[in-house]
Amino acid sequence: MQRSSIDKLVSTIGVVIALVLALAAGGLVYAYDFVHGQVYDQLSAEKIYFPKTSDTAFTSLPAKDQAATKPYAGQQLVNGSQADVFANNYIAVHLQNIGGGKTYSELSAESLANPGDAALAGKVNTVFKGEMLRGVLLNAYAFDTMAVVAWWSAVVALSGSVIFAVLAALGFSHAQLASRPSRRASRRR
Repeated sequence: MQRSSIDKLVSTIGVVIALVLALAAGGLVYAYDFVHGQVYDQLSAEKIYFPKTSDTAFTSLPAKDQAATKPYAGQQLVNGSQADVFANNYIAVHLQNIGGGKTYSELSAESLANPGDAALAGKVNTVFKGEMLRGVLLNAYAFDTMAVVAWWSAVVALSGSVIFAVLAALGFSHAQLASRPSRRASRRR
Protein backbone atom coordinates (compact mmCIF):
# COMPACT_ATOMS: atom_id res chain seq x y z
CA MET A 1 0.00 0.00 0.00
CA GLN A 2 1.36 3.41 -0.95
CA ARG A 3 2.05 6.12 1.57
CA SER A 4 -0.61 8.44 0.09
CA SER A 5 -3.27 5.71 0.41
CA ILE A 6 -2.40 5.17 4.07
CA ASP A 7 -2.55 8.92 4.69
CA LYS A 8 -5.98 9.13 3.02
CA LEU A 9 -7.31 6.17 5.02
CA VAL A 10 -6.05 7.49 8.37
CA SER A 11 -7.29 11.00 7.53
CA THR A 12 -10.74 9.69 6.62
CA ILE A 13 -10.91 7.91 9.97
CA GLY A 14 -9.88 11.21 11.58
CA VAL A 15 -12.74 13.01 9.81
CA VAL A 16 -15.22 10.40 11.05
CA ILE A 17 -13.93 10.74 14.60
CA ALA A 18 -14.12 14.55 14.34
CA LEU A 19 -17.75 14.30 13.18
CA VAL A 20 -18.68 11.87 15.95
CA LEU A 21 -17.07 14.13 18.57
CA ALA A 22 -18.82 17.20 17.14
CA LEU A 23 -22.18 15.39 17.30
CA ALA A 24 -21.43 14.26 20.85
CA ALA A 25 -20.56 17.85 21.80
CA GLY A 26 -23.86 19.03 20.34
CA GLY A 27 -25.78 16.41 22.31
CA LEU A 28 -23.95 17.30 25.50
CA VAL A 29 -24.65 21.01 25.05
CA TYR A 30 -28.32 20.17 24.52
CA ALA A 31 -28.28 18.02 27.70
CA TYR A 32 -26.68 20.86 29.66
CA ASP A 33 -29.17 23.40 28.38
CA PHE A 34 -32.17 21.14 29.01
CA VAL A 35 -31.22 20.00 32.52
CA HIS A 36 -29.97 23.41 33.64
CA GLY A 37 -33.14 25.02 32.27
CA GLN A 38 -35.38 22.51 34.02
CA VAL A 39 -33.60 23.06 37.34
CA TYR A 40 -33.89 26.82 36.94
CA ASP A 41 -37.57 26.68 35.96
CA GLN A 42 -38.52 24.35 38.81
CA LEU A 43 -36.57 26.19 41.49
CA SER A 44 -37.64 29.67 40.42
CA ALA A 45 -41.30 28.56 40.40
CA GLU A 46 -40.98 27.67 44.09
CA LYS A 47 -40.08 31.29 44.97
CA ILE A 48 -37.66 30.30 47.73
CA TYR A 49 -35.47 33.13 49.00
CA PHE A 50 -32.38 33.09 51.17
CA PRO A 51 -32.82 35.13 54.34
CA LYS A 52 -31.22 38.54 54.48
CA THR A 53 -28.20 38.88 56.73
CA SER A 54 -30.29 40.97 59.15
CA ASP A 55 -32.98 38.27 59.53
CA THR A 56 -33.10 36.14 62.67
CA ALA A 57 -33.21 33.03 60.48
CA PHE A 58 -29.74 34.03 59.23
CA THR A 59 -28.21 35.32 62.46
CA SER A 60 -29.29 32.17 64.34
CA LEU A 61 -27.13 30.01 62.05
CA PRO A 62 -23.69 28.86 63.22
CA ALA A 63 -20.78 30.90 61.80
CA LYS A 64 -19.85 28.20 59.26
CA ASP A 65 -23.39 28.13 57.86
CA GLN A 66 -23.64 31.93 57.88
CA ALA A 67 -20.45 32.08 55.82
CA ALA A 68 -21.87 29.59 53.31
CA THR A 69 -25.25 31.33 52.92
CA LYS A 70 -24.01 34.95 53.04
CA PRO A 71 -23.11 35.17 49.31
CA TYR A 72 -26.76 34.38 48.50
CA ALA A 73 -28.40 36.48 51.23
CA GLY A 74 -31.72 37.90 50.04
CA GLN A 75 -31.45 36.18 46.63
CA GLN A 76 -33.99 33.85 45.09
CA LEU A 77 -32.90 30.23 44.93
CA VAL A 78 -32.63 29.36 41.20
CA ASN A 79 -29.66 27.03 40.63
CA GLY A 80 -28.04 23.86 41.89
CA SER A 81 -25.22 25.38 43.90
CA GLN A 82 -27.72 27.62 45.73
CA ALA A 83 -29.94 24.55 46.33
CA ASP A 84 -27.00 22.72 47.91
CA VAL A 85 -26.23 25.60 50.27
CA PHE A 86 -29.89 26.16 51.18
CA ALA A 87 -30.44 22.44 51.86
CA ASN A 88 -27.25 21.77 53.83
CA ASN A 89 -26.47 25.10 55.48
CA TYR A 90 -29.92 26.46 56.14
CA ILE A 91 -32.67 23.83 56.22
CA ALA A 92 -30.54 21.09 57.82
CA VAL A 93 -29.43 23.41 60.62
CA HIS A 94 -32.99 24.50 61.40
CA LEU A 95 -34.22 20.89 61.30
CA GLN A 96 -31.52 19.90 63.77
CA ASN A 97 -32.74 22.67 66.10
CA ILE A 98 -36.43 21.78 65.69
CA GLY A 99 -35.86 18.07 66.21
CA GLY A 100 -33.32 18.45 69.00
CA GLY A 101 -30.74 16.64 66.90
CA LYS A 102 -33.08 13.72 66.17
CA THR A 103 -33.91 12.54 62.67
CA TYR A 104 -37.42 12.35 61.23
CA SER A 105 -37.37 8.59 61.73
CA GLU A 106 -36.46 8.91 65.40
CA LEU A 107 -39.08 11.61 66.02
CA SER A 108 -41.74 9.63 64.16
CA ALA A 109 -41.07 6.51 66.23
CA GLU A 110 -41.23 8.61 69.40
CA SER A 111 -44.52 10.18 68.25
CA LEU A 112 -46.03 6.77 67.49
CA ALA A 113 -45.13 5.68 71.03
CA ASN A 114 -46.81 8.86 72.42
CA PRO A 115 -49.90 9.42 70.24
CA GLY A 116 -51.36 12.05 72.58
CA ASP A 117 -48.34 14.40 72.39
CA ALA A 118 -49.53 17.14 69.98
CA ALA A 119 -46.30 19.13 70.27
CA LEU A 120 -44.23 16.11 69.26
CA ALA A 121 -46.63 15.39 66.37
CA GLY A 122 -46.13 18.98 65.21
CA LYS A 123 -42.35 18.53 65.29
CA VAL A 124 -42.66 15.32 63.29
CA ASN A 125 -44.79 17.11 60.70
CA THR A 126 -42.40 20.06 60.43
CA VAL A 127 -39.29 17.88 60.24
CA PHE A 128 -40.93 15.66 57.60
CA LYS A 129 -41.78 18.67 55.41
CA GLY A 130 -38.30 20.11 55.90
CA GLU A 131 -36.61 16.83 55.00
CA MET A 132 -38.78 16.50 51.90
CA LEU A 133 -37.86 20.02 50.74
CA ARG A 134 -34.23 19.33 51.55
CA GLY A 135 -34.33 16.12 49.48
CA VAL A 136 -35.89 17.92 46.52
CA LEU A 137 -33.27 20.66 46.68
CA LEU A 138 -30.44 18.14 46.87
CA ASN A 139 -31.85 16.38 43.80
CA ALA A 140 -31.89 19.72 41.99
CA TYR A 141 -28.26 20.20 43.02
CA ALA A 142 -27.37 16.72 41.71
CA PHE A 143 -29.06 17.30 38.37
CA ASP A 144 -27.50 20.73 37.97
CA THR A 145 -24.10 19.20 38.73
CA MET A 146 -24.73 16.62 35.98
CA ALA A 147 -25.56 19.51 33.64
CA VAL A 148 -22.23 21.17 34.44
CA VAL A 149 -20.41 17.87 33.82
CA ALA A 150 -22.21 17.63 30.46
CA TRP A 151 -21.08 21.17 29.61
CA TRP A 152 -17.42 20.46 30.31
CA SER A 153 -17.67 17.12 28.49
CA ALA A 154 -19.03 19.05 25.50
CA VAL A 155 -16.05 21.41 25.65
CA VAL A 156 -13.64 18.45 25.69
CA ALA A 157 -15.51 16.69 22.86
CA LEU A 158 -15.57 19.82 20.72
CA SER A 159 -11.87 20.42 21.36
CA GLY A 160 -11.15 16.83 20.34
CA SER A 161 -13.27 17.29 17.23
CA VAL A 162 -11.28 20.36 16.19
CA ILE A 163 -7.97 18.59 16.84
CA PHE A 164 -9.00 15.55 14.78
CA ALA A 165 -10.29 17.79 11.97
CA VAL A 166 -6.99 19.68 11.84
CA LEU A 167 -4.99 16.44 11.90
CA ALA A 168 -7.18 14.97 9.15
CA ALA A 169 -6.66 18.08 7.00
CA LEU A 170 -2.92 17.81 7.52
CA GLY A 171 -3.09 14.12 6.63
CA PHE A 172 -4.95 14.81 3.38
CA SER A 173 -2.41 17.52 2.57
CA HIS A 174 0.41 15.08 3.19
CA ALA A 175 -1.31 12.46 1.03
CA GLN A 176 -1.29 14.91 -1.90
CA LEU A 177 2.38 15.60 -1.37
CA ALA A 178 3.17 11.89 -1.13
CA SER A 179 1.27 11.10 -4.34
CA ARG A 180 3.32 13.62 -6.43
CA PRO A 181 6.36 12.19 -8.12
CA SER A 182 9.45 13.31 -6.33
CA ARG A 183 11.94 15.62 -8.05
CA ARG A 184 14.68 13.05 -7.73
CA ALA A 185 12.60 10.45 -9.54
CA SER A 186 11.84 12.87 -12.38
CA ARG A 187 15.57 13.81 -12.71
CA ARG A 188 16.60 10.20 -13.06
CA ARG A 189 14.52 9.76 -16.18
